[in-house]
Amino acid sequence: MSYSVDVNVLLYASDSSSERHEPARRFVETCAAGPEIFYLTWPTLMSYLRIATHPRIFAAPLGPDEALGNVAALVGLTHVRVVSELDGFLDAYRRVAGDMPVRGNLVPDAHVAAILLQHGVRTIYTNDRDFWKFGWLDARNPFA
Repeated sequence: MSYSVDVNVLLYASDSSSERHEPARRFVETCAAGPEIFYLTWPTLMSYLRIATHPRIFAAPLGPDEALGNVAALVGLTHVRVVSELDGFLDAYRRVAGDMPVRGNLVPDAHVAAILLQHGVRTIYTNDRDFWKFGWLDARNPFA
């Protein structure tokens, strides 16, 4: 089975002050160990870099080199695939959005979901309930 993770899982794994830090760290380590294909989207990785290094979000933000090192470690694994938009992305985005009004904070989630749809990835681990709005996507909470 192939799967992806949302940025919140990666952030909890990096934020030692979070009550979800240890479960998230163990979950990401399990993902890193393989053997299933682990898909990451570029928007997810860029969001991780933006948020993990932001001093207004974390009391002890990661330094840019440390955050980029975390991304490089994941991207360097043989069973990890980093994916982005393919030709026809706008049609995939429209399909993901369906009849619901996608606006505000739901836009980046729909962006990630559309990329996953284009690459045939149907499972995402996330703590963000917005991903449950995309009925075709099997959104699982790794902390439940």
